[in-house]
Amino acid sequence: MLYTILLQAASEGTSGAGAAGWMNMLMIVALIAIFYFFMIAPQRKREKKINEFRNNIKKGDEVVTIGGIHGRIREIKEDSFVLEISDGVRITVDKNAIAMS
Repeated sequence: MLYTILLQAASEGTSGAGAAGWMNMLMIVALIAIFYFFMIAPQRKREKKINEFRNNIKKGDEVVTIGGIHGRIREIKEDSFVLEISDGVRITVDKNAIAMS
């Protein structure tokens, strides 16, 4: 695609038309950069913060699942938690199901 754009700019022959082609290319690069800094980078930062929160949960912490279930951590497994939601009532939830409060 880049090769086609460069060939098109070279075939136009005038310096004004060639400059317009480069300006279009610069605009596309600028839009990609803006998209990255306003959409992708903040999302990665948010995901990193949530993962850090989930990895630092310890036994006895009170948490809320993404489904709205409140409970206390009773056991930590490799990829899940055992929550006690009432006296003697325990459920196992995936680590990704814990919401950051």
